[in-house]
Amino acid sequence: MFYGTELQNRLFLGTAQYPSPQILSEAIAVAGSEVITVSLRREGREGAGFRDILKDAGCRILPNTAGCHSVREAVTTAQMARELFGTAWIKLEVIGHADTLQPDPFALVEAARILCAEGFEVFPYTTEDLILGEKLLEAGCEVLMPWGAPIGSGQGLRNIEGLRSMRAHFPGVPLVIDAGIGAPSQAAQAMEMGFDAVLLNTAVAKALDPVAMARAFSGAVAAGQEAHRAGLMPRRDMAAASTPVFGMAELA
Repeated sequence: MFYGTELQNRLFLGTAQYPSPQILSEAIAVAGSEVITVSLRREGREGAGFRDILKDAGCRILPNTAGCHSVREAVTTAQMARELFGTAWIKLEVIGHADTLQPDPFALVEAARILCAEGFEVFPYTTEDLILGEKLLEAGCEVLMPWGAPIGSGQGLRNIEGLRSMRAHFPGVPLVIDAGIGAPSQAAQAMEMGFDAVLLNTAVAKALDPVAMARAFSGAVAAGQEAHRAGLMPRRDMAAASTPVFGMAELA
């Protein structure tokens, strides 16, 4: 449940860097995504044509503040996005490091507090830091979006134990892995760990066949979600025979 909205498909898909508008539309369709993200700055450059693609997709729009490096910049961008897209949802990014694109934790919390007070439903792009997560929840956020790895790196889940700790620490909070996912297997791994959704862009948009990759990611996310619900077998340090000893014939 994301701010009162129940989703069946847990793959959130980005809309940047696709080879053509047609391929973007096809990728969204085969992925079955119910939520697509869009940068206000990109939408502003591409205008009504791009807006028509988003409308025709029939998905929920999650505008983002990509490229913002200050509280003022992020808040202003969010306010403009609400006016343009008519939604209170906002993916909040406040970048603090130019190379890793790691969020600025102090500016992120401040911007989240301002936006939540203004009635926004904030999806903050954050790290796996537990204290930062708590501060964002205190600011009014009801969802957290920890990174798997730096944006566009394709490294997958770099800090498995940190992410496991975050999932355990916030059992009732929707958690979305955002950034760094490069392969369907990595998306499935995140869902198997109990995360509620995966957001990605580059791994699909820059694939040799973005439509086929979107389909692969959709299947991987669904498989990981089902595996988590079914209950994964625990890991063991030693082998355990799958055939029981009891009832076996004794051969002289």
